[in-house]
Amino acid sequence: MSSDKDFIAVLDFGSQYSQLIARRIRECSVYSELFPPTISAQELKKLNPKGIILSGGPSSVYDEDAPKIDPEILNIGIPILGICYGMQLISHQLGGQVEQGQKHEYGRTKIKFEANNLLFKNVTNEINVWMSHGDEVKVLPEGFFSLAVTENEKLASVYSPERNIYAVQFHPEVAHTEQGQIIIRNFVFDICKAKPTWSMTTFIQDSISQIKEMVGNQKVICALSGGVDSSAAAVLVHKAIGDNLTCFYVDTGLMRKNENKDIKRIFDEQFHLNVKFIDARERFLTKLEGVADPELKRKIIGEEFIRTFEDAIKGMGDFDWLVQGTLYPDVIESAVSVGGKAVRIKSHHNVAGLPKDMKFKLLEPFRNLFKDEVRNLALKLGLPEEIVYRHPFPGPGLAIRIVGEISRQKLRILRDADAIVREEIFNAGLYRDVWQAFAILLSIKSVGVMGDRRTYSYPIVLRIVSSEDAMTADWSRVPYDLLDKISRRIVNEVEEVNRVVYDISSKPPATIEWE
Repeated sequence: MSSDKDFIAVLDFGSQYSQLIARRIRECSVYSELFPPTISAQELKKLNPKGIILSGGPSSVYDEDAPKIDPEILNIGIPILGICYGMQLISHQLGGQVEQGQKHEYGRTKIKFEANNLLFKNVTNEINVWMSHGDEVKVLPEGFFSLAVTENEKLASVYSPERNIYAVQFHPEVAHTEQGQIIIRNFVFDICKAKPTWSMTTFIQDSISQIKEMVGNQKVICALSGGVDSSAAAVLVHKAIGDNLTCFYVDTGLMRKNENKDIKRIFDEQFHLNVKFIDARERFLTKLEGVADPELKRKIIGEEFIRTFEDAIKGMGDFDWLVQGTLYPDVIESAVSVGGKAVRIKSHHNVAGLPKDMKFKLLEPFRNLFKDEVRNLALKLGLPEEIVYRHPFPGPGLAIRIVGEISRQKLRILRDADAIVREEIFNAGLYRDVWQAFAILLSIKSVGVMGDRRTYSYPIVLRIVSSEDAMTADWSRVPYDLLDKISRRIVNEVEEVNRVVYDISSKPPATIEWE
């Protein structure tokens, strides 16, 4: 963090949305950074933030091990905004009363405002907001006033003019909250008086300086997949340390159809980076034989990645660092939060699936960014649109798009079906409109009929979702004719498939990937 920039500090209590708060602030061109709730008032004051936000979190304030903050933080005079758990914690620590609600509030809720306030300037009188809590503030601390209530007359926002503290029970940072970004902008600019001094260009400059300082003259390897995350990470690190970076592309046998040819063409012709290609198909597929548990699959793949790198660099000198294009949604789903209270959803091999005895130090320049932020950064770095706008592809590859055990036959079926899905989405002009479009292979079979004969074959699940940042997602309402065309092509062209179904689940409650 550069000391010459205005910034907002976010104290992270383990919410799935903590970094999303910081991201919304960065959308205002103001820098934001996460800190653990254990930071002292003195440490925070030295950093001189223009404002402080207390995030949500999975705890209840009355739990024995519930995270608290240094009470003096509430007295240092810097504007504070509490969100969800943050609102409950402020109320609890200042003498209010928080209780478990008789009814939990999850999802969309309507609120209405009871008083005019800078926090809700230019916000309409009633809005739908996103709630996610089981507790509620029943008695306000001294000096606090209600600003908004829900339809059930529960407190939705409170304010202390004397302390310059604001709090909301809902999540203004998520897309489901109407006019949420207006609320955040009001806090950042009208209440905190921050100046818009941050941009992706400054992030690139700061990152290059930080990488130079961290790495020095040490050697670095990069796990290059051809996706925008690892490609942008490779280009950024190369700008910082030049030829001390060596990129490896590992063919795990779990890649999409023609992926290897595309990667070689792109990096040979357009990037001219020092990329070494490793054929590790037999190694990975042998290790995965008979493995059905998705967490175990991820951990095996994570470990084999590292072992493959260790074997590949033998005789090439010492490599100290491993670059990965880890993003914030990967981090939070693997329950790696600043505050340490996030709940694990699944292990990402490049976050929680790496072996503990790994010899490399991790260099993850994007672990606080979201996919669309990295795409913006990649464009500024000059990467071609073919790379920038590729749909996200998970590190474990097709291994987690085959539900259950993996086999070479299943991989062949899934590759062929997945290629049809992507081709038809692209031909329909929807590739840039949807977040991801792919196929999933289930390990069950169902009865069908083809040419008057009975079949007993696999179903393919279509997963097409729309999203801004992968933290939340909704199934895409693509035209029926397109779904019909994809289905007919898959059944007619892919052996061992006789049924195609469409996944109409949002995230939450589902995740984008099936495993």
